[in-house]
Amino acid sequence: MKNILVTGGAGFIGSAFVRHMVERYPDYNIVCFDKLTYAGNIDNLLPVDDAENYRFERGDIADRATVSRALRDYCVDTVVNFAAESHVDRSILDPDAFIHTDVVGAYILLDEGRKHGIERFCQVSTDEVYGDIDIGLSLEDDRFLPNSPYAASKAAGELMARAYCVTYGMDIVITRGSNTYGPYQYPEKLVPFFATEAIDHRPLPLYGDGEQIRDWLYVDDHARGVDCVLHFGVSGEAYNLAGENQRANIDVTTRILELLGKPASLIRHVPDREGHDRRYAMSAEKARALGWRRQFDFDAGLEATVRWYQDNEWWWRKIKTGEYLEYYKRQYAERLAAQA
Repeated sequence: MKNILVTGGAGFIGSAFVRHMVERYPDYNIVCFDKLTYAGNIDNLLPVDDAENYRFERGDIADRATVSRALRDYCVDTVVNFAAESHVDRSILDPDAFIHTDVVGAYILLDEGRKHGIERFCQVSTDEVYGDIDIGLSLEDDRFLPNSPYAASKAAGELMARAYCVTYGMDIVITRGSNTYGPYQYPEKLVPFFATEAIDHRPLPLYGDGEQIRDWLYVDDHARGVDCVLHFGVSGEAYNLAGENQRANIDVTTRILELLGKPASLIRHVPDREGHDRRYAMSAEKARALGWRRQFDFDAGLEATVRWYQDNEWWWRKIKTGEYLEYYKRQYAERLAAQA
C-alpha cells in the first residue's frame, strides 16, 4: 500500500480520513479525488494543503475516462471509496443523483480498479442498509432492508463490490458506519444543521416526535475505523463501525441547545419525512477484533463539535446561501408552516 486514491475525499467523512492518513502515514501518497458537488468542500482539506504526500484531483467517479486517468497518472494501488450522495432527505426529493454516484459511480470505480490491477479496494457504506431495527444490534451478515433511495443506492454499491470480489478476485473490504458527526459536516445533517440554526436563534424543525434512535459516531473515530479495516480487514468481509452511543433525536437536539445556552422553545415538531426509520443500532465486535477502538464518547464529542461550529462561522456561513437556502425551502418551509 503506497499510492491511495480517496474518492469523495473533500466531503465530511472523506476529508477526515484524508487528514488522518496524510498525518499518520507520511510514506503514503494520498490523492483526494472529488467532484466538489454542493457537499464537497476544498476548505475541509486546508489543514493538509501543504503536505508533501497529499494531492487533489477533481473528478467524478461516474466518469470512466477521468477515473482511468487518475488511477494511471498517480500509479494508484489502493482505492478507498467515500464518494456518495448521502442525505436521505435529498434522496427522497431527487433519487437520480444517488443512482448516478452511489451505484453507477461505484461500478465504474470497481471496473476501472480491476482493469488497473488495484491491490485493495475499500467500499465505505452505512448502517442504513440494514433498515429499521426494533431491538438488538445489526450484525454484518444480516440481510439488507433499505427503506430510502439513499440506503438502497448504498446497498447496491456494496453488492457490486461483493460481486467484483467473488467474480474477479479483487481484494475488497467494506465498512458500514453509523450516524457520524463532527467538524466540517455540511449543515444539512442534524447536528450541524441544528447547531448553526440555533446559533442564529432560528427554529429547529424536528421530524415527528423526535424519538427516532440513531447510533452516533465521532468523525475521527470513523476515519480511524476505515484505516483499521483497510489495513487489517479480511478480503470479502464487511465491518460495522458503530458508535455504540444510541440517542433519540430529541435528546441530541436538547443537548445542542443546552450547550449553546438556547431555549428549548426553538424546537418545532414538524410532520415526519417519508419512510423515516425509527431505530438503527449495530454491533462493532468484528471491527474491535481487528484492533479498532473509539476514542470519543458521545457527550465529549458533541460538546467539541458544537464548539467548533461556534468558533468557525467563516466555514459554514458562506455555505448557507444560494443552493442551500433553496433546499431548505423545499424541505422545511411547508412543514414549519403546517406546525405553526
